[in-house]
Amino acid sequence: MSTENQSNVPEEIDLGVLFGKINSFFSNILFSIFKGILFIKKNFFIFLGLLIIGFGLGFYLDSEEKYYDSDIIVSPNMGGTDYLYSKIDLLSSKLNERDTAFFKSIGVKNPNKISLIEVEPVIDIYTFVNNSTSAANAQNTQNFELVKLLAESSDINNVIKDKVTSKNYPHHKIHISTLKPTSENDLVKPILKYLNTDKYLNEILAISKDNIKIKMKKNEELISQTDSLIRILTQNLSKNQKSSNLVYNNENNQFNSFFELKNNLINEIANQRIELVNSNAIVKDISTVVNIKNNKGIHGKMKFILPFFLFFMFIIITIFISFYRKQAAKLNK
Repeated sequence: MSTENQSNVPEEIDLGVLFGKINSFFSNILFSIFKGILFIKKNFFIFLGLLIIGFGLGFYLDSEEKYYDSDIIVSPNMGGTDYLYSKIDLLSSKLNERDTAFFKSIGVKNPNKISLIEVEPVIDIYTFVNNSTSAANAQNTQNFELVKLLAESSDINNVIKDKVTSKNYPHHKIHISTLKPTSENDLVKPILKYLNTDKYLNEILAISKDNIKIKMKKNEELISQTDSLIRILTQNLSKNQKSSNLVYNNENNQFNSFFELKNNLINEIANQRIELVNSNAIVKDISTVVNIKNNKGIHGKMKFILPFFLFFMFIIITIFISFYRKQAAKLNK
């Protein structure tokens, strides 16, 4: 019995020490909270003043510093994606250098209000590997095989967003941030005009448009010739066949092939008309949205951030002064 009592004594002592430490820990937390309450009560009017000053100053900054975003969705032609990115990189470089004279020379008004200009792809992997035009079937296969090959050695999400892959997407977004509201005439149109001033690409584009028109004319002639052949075949068969149902059972299946050819030509002309519209500029603008108020990050939130910042700085300074005084008092003893 005495041995059992002796073995229980250390366990009871350890539990007592443990509970004592836990109690001391919570007591210290409660005491720290109480000291914090006393500190706030003692400096209540200082905190109130900092709140008023921080809110007022933040409200003023929010009203003065307004950021606006403008987005231009564009489609580069003639393989001009690298050309587009190099031109936007040049504009960004000129912006970082604060070369306002350059921006004014290309027609941009108030260039000092521009804070950012960049370009990024509009990620559309489905269009990239599945172009709707029949003429693009071979390219579709190549694009799909390329994505498949790259995905084998990397994560598919990384492949989709990869710089090499993303430059091949059909649409790209030019993003511009300004400190004041702007307009298309003052900002967007001058930049688009600047992007479409390359002499060589414009010459190639003009030749491409002429080629599209020639193809359209030839396709229209082929449709007319196909209609004539169908009409002749119909007349010949109607003379020799009493039942019109036998026309579609002809062993040579001439009608089906002509109808298929005609439908393909019609679809090709429809795609060529769209291509002709999209080919009127090296960098074709698809849509433009200007003056989207930017409230991301700390923009528009300074009225709430500044008071907390002033509170934090006041507390840090107070702690530092208290620490300094204590250390100085120790040295003077």
